[in-house]
Amino acid sequence: MNENPAFKSGFVTIIGRPNVGKSTLMNRLIGQKIAITSDKPQTTRNRIQTVLTLPEGQIVFLDTPGIHKAKNKLGDYMVGVAEHTLEEVDVILWLVEPTDYIGAGERHIIEQLKKVKTPIILAINKTDTIKRDEILSFIDTYRKELDFQEIVPVSALRGDNTDVLVRCILKYLPCGPALYDEDTVTDQPMRQIVAELIREKALRLLEEEIPHGIAVTVESMKYRKKICDIEATIICEKESHKGIIIGKGGQMLKKIGSAARPEMEEMLECQVNLQLWVKVRRDWRDSELLLKNYGYNPKDIRSGE
Repeated sequence: MNENPAFKSGFVTIIGRPNVGKSTLMNRLIGQKIAITSDKPQTTRNRIQTVLTLPEGQIVFLDTPGIHKAKNKLGDYMVGVAEHTLEEVDVILWLVEPTDYIGAGERHIIEQLKKVKTPIILAINKTDTIKRDEILSFIDTYRKELDFQEIVPVSALRGDNTDVLVRCILKYLPCGPALYDEDTVTDQPMRQIVAELIREKALRLLEEEIPHGIAVTVESMKYRKKICDIEATIICEKESHKGIIIGKGGQMLKKIGSAARPEMEEMLECQVNLQLWVKVRRDWRDSELLLKNYGYNPKDIRSGE
């Protein structure tokens, strides 16, 4: 596909604590929405693979769940996904917030990173929220902790300096042919992206205590002429949560569907007829069988051996 001997290709994992902007950054670099985003932590649950193809190289990004202290089997799975990717990639991209205080969460990540030989690039995100002259202090704080190949301040939200970040990443990738066709953007099945879009809207619209306890499954996607009929189920852990998700007279469920539908239509390039249901599955986050049913299979985490 590419005869340029200087062409580079490889895998980059984006790691960081929950809510530092990993999915926002990946969506920005790819130029379209693949990973869901919300202001609630631990939004990403699986390792989402996306592909950025440029004339000089191809970068395959792995957007992982945030590394955090797990509270249940779902949490164990999410942390396992994130930590196992460190051994499988060509470059680690660690995303942090702009601060000169390194808390327990970052300390835990530093300890993980000390164990690997993979090149590490530090990206200090959310530079749109600080004064420019503060950045040097934050860079200095982190520089003392680890031997980074590069430290790049960025704003994933605005796209500031993301082109510099891409050039830095390419520098540390091996020479080699493209790993995917140049028109490939993600390896995510369409059903999974649809389910994640619904979960994103639910995360944004529901109360604080409910979102971590929901999953979304797509029961069917059927095409007829220029319409796609989608049936999906929102899974929650309590009867009281089910009532909140449905809302008075079904209003909340309608809001979630109305918020998700336009993005689905843009992605699928056709009209969408979306039917949403709600089911209660108590303690599903601690059930290995239900975790597998909802697409979170701990055996999917390769040991790196």
